Amino acid sequence: MMNSAIQVRGLKKSYDNNIVLNGLDFQIEKGEIFALLGVNGAGKTTTFECIEGLRKYDSGTIMVNGKMGIQLQSSSLPAHIKPMEAIKLFAKWNGVKIDYTMLNTLDIKEIEKKQYAQLSTGQKRRLHLALALIGNPDIIFLDEPTAGLDVEGRVSLHEQIRKLKLQGKTIVLASHDMAEVETLCDRIAILNSGNIVFCGTASELTNKVGRKYFIHIKTEQGDNTFKTDNIENTLISLLSDLRQKGIQVLDIKVDRGTLEQHFIEIARRESK
Repeated sequence: MMNSAIQVRGLKKSYDNNIVLNGLDFQIEKGEIFALLGVNGAGKTTTFECIEGLRKYDSGTIMVNGKMGIQLQSSSLPAHIKPMEAIKLFAKWNGVKIDYTMLNTLDIKEIEKKQYAQLSTGQKRRLHLALALIGNPDIIFLDEPTAGLDVEGRVSLHEQIRKLKLQGKTIVLASHDMAEVETLCDRIAILNSGNIVFCGTASELTNKVGRKYFIHIKTEQGDNTFKTDNIENTLISLLSDLRQKGIQVLDIKVDRGTLEQHFIEIARRESK
């Protein structure tokens, strides 16, 4: 346990005879960014809640080496509380001084005079992250941290996550964004039906799913999505075909896709 932040051994959890976690075994090293991923119903949230102490489990052991800070995917505060009021309250609970440098990094000052109910989704997520960091935790849980953030907000938050890693923090991340996971994480575990079907580095995951990209094209006739390993050749071919047919292109978007779009293939390969 000396070099581990978290150890999970034989973790089992059922709801009304429905097995959610079927004896999970994994560990998270100190100072790494670790992603625990899974489609809806895979058992990811239950695993998180068991580790965080928010939910009782049936059997197994969980060892946590350090203080935890938690940013839940679904969080809420009183509608009329102001961000700085919440931060001062959390700081008093934790018996610590407020880290204004951290607050400035998360741009809390621009929203400090608003009431919680007036904040956008992205602003709320920045505030929730600030509250998770108030107590200077050793281990930080981030559940879909960039949900609702614009591009600038995502970049800023990614920079903050990297800075936390440089400070020696251990970060446990949940995300459905493949590009985000591959960019940030040292190791990744994927859950399927209560079992871990993959655990390894981001490069090992990339080798398994391949460099697949999704091209989304919106035309006057509707939306279509195409999967490819070669963006340039596929895009040239698609645009040429549409031009020949006289179909006007309204919008084009290229991405790595979501975990769900790759998940069946990953699970199939790991079950062999």
